[in-house]
Amino acid sequence: MNLFGRSSSRRAAAPAASAPSDLAVLDPGFAALTGEWMIDPAHSRIGFSVRHAMVTTVRGAFTAYESRLYFDGRDPARSQAQITLSTASIDTGVEQRDAHVIGRDFLDAARYPRMTFTSTAVELADDDVYRMTGDLTIRDITRPVVLELTYIGHVTDPFGYERVGFDGTTTINRTDWGLTYSAKLAQGGAMVSEKVRLQFDIAAIRTFPVD
Repeated sequence: MNLFGRSSSRRAAAPAASAPSDLAVLDPGFAALTGEWMIDPAHSRIGFSVRHAMVTTVRGAFTAYESRLYFDGRDPARSQAQITLSTASIDTGVEQRDAHVIGRDFLDAARYPRMTFTSTAVELADDDVYRMTGDLTIRDITRPVVLELTYIGHVTDPFGYERVGFDGTTTINRTDWGLTYSAKLAQGGAMVSEKVRLQFDIAAIRTFPVD
């Protein structure tokens, strides 16, 4: 599914480039990475972590999603990303907890089967570090978020596929997206923290336009 592509009429106009800071210098080799990429689900993880009962951290991941990436190694400001996740694909390792997370108290997957992230701006923040601003939509509520993405590396695997790696993270307040479940502990405090850390451990494969 072509969520967005260079040939799509819906693709937004690229934002104007901004000059990197003195500390942020583009690697000349990045030019070779320019092109379209797709996240490899077998070697990637799009997940989250949240404090539970104020004493431990619960971690989970989305196991079903579609993606489309465009990376411009000469001008990072022209790079774009879009990811569509199936909200019902949550896996926290406990079936009962998964059912709660995709139920009405949280993601309400029956009514809102998808959540999306669509980039709106990209800039080089430091050597190998990019700042990607984008719109995150959960339960049909869209709000801006900022991802810090670290470039891990670029290789050609034994099967001839070009691969590139990025690690990204951002922290959101779930109540901003209508996730207002607020069970309290007897000692005070929230059963589930309002702060949720989103994690993007990305291995992407270069794709080519279909003739």
